[in-house]
Amino acid sequence: MKDRLTKWRLLSVFAVLALALSGCGEPFLSTLKPAGDVAKQQYNLMILSTVIMVTVIAVVTVIFVLAITRFRRKKGDENKIPKQVEGSHLLEIIWTVIPIILLLILAVPTVTATFDQANVKDMDKKPKKDGTRDALVVNVRANLYWWEFEYPDYKVMTSQELVVPTDQKVYFNLKASDVKHSFWIPAAGGKMDTNTDNVNKFWLKFDSDKSEEAGNLFYGKCAELCGPSHALMDFKVETKSQDDFKQWISTMQSSKPAAPTDTAAVEGQKLFEQNCLSCHATSPDDSRPEQARLAPNLATFGERSRIAGILDHNEEELKNWIRDPEKYKPGNKMTGTYKQLNEQELDQLAAYLMSLKVEEQ
Repeated sequence: MKDRLTKWRLLSVFAVLALALSGCGEPFLSTLKPAGDVAKQQYNLMILSTVIMVTVIAVVTVIFVLAITRFRRKKGDENKIPKQVEGSHLLEIIWTVIPIILLLILAVPTVTATFDQANVKDMDKKPKKDGTRDALVVNVRANLYWWEFEYPDYKVMTSQELVVPTDQKVYFNLKASDVKHSFWIPAAGGKMDTNTDNVNKFWLKFDSDKSEEAGNLFYGKCAELCGPSHALMDFKVETKSQDDFKQWISTMQSSKPAAPTDTAAVEGQKLFEQNCLSCHATSPDDSRPEQARLAPNLATFGERSRIAGILDHNEEELKNWIRDPEKYKPGNKMTGTYKQLNEQELDQLAAYLMSLKVEEQ
């Protein structure tokens, strides 16, 4: 008996902990701390549907408890039959109308939000004479296992780290290079698939106050099981004010790969050109066709917050990644594509890659 009580107590403790911990989350990652219009709409719909479900469960539970206590068989009343309600038109109307009302309460805001979030007509407007549009458009291309972000109106490209303005709609064209992936920034809005044969479109908006609370950095994920390193297909989202974003675009547009001055970096550049340049670009205005972009753009590599999306940003982890990428992201396409480098060459290549910066030039 004591063992059973102990098990039930442990089960109760774990249930309470699970309930409490399910409400925990960092502002840069949690869907329960919405950081934009889309996320807020979806959060409100989750709350609404939860309230409706809890209300229904509570009402049914009360009716069930009332029925088994009020109409339970009592001594002396074994043959007594409660009043039958079969065929009651009033009750049939009630339990038909109530579900319809509940469905309408949930369906109307859901349909409204769905059409609102699917409205991307602004991104399809013709560009102005200078080639730009009022809408900010980002082309997202998912690859095994990294992300490419292109700003087509500005001829700017980044990889692994998406930069967006706050308090402004950002429209996305989503496509995949190899297999199906799914683009998801939990704090900003729901996920959407990236396919190889069609382009999906949607928009997100990042709230400036919530962005500041999150340190202007959000985490993105691939939400589709795309291969052995699916769980490691991360990217970062850096938010900036609209003025700072315009400055960032201007800096990216005018930036050119700077010649390294450090001796090790100079030698590293030679190694890069011999081993890596056929796949990786080092200019943010990379104009190669899509099919020629086989690997992430490294123009801002020295300014990133992660290596390969998952490792700490330092030379030691960079050398670990170059030495054996398969160890960190099984199934990645970089494995075995370059010659084996000795330690001195690794130091030189790491020094060059860490020197690739745009905003700090």
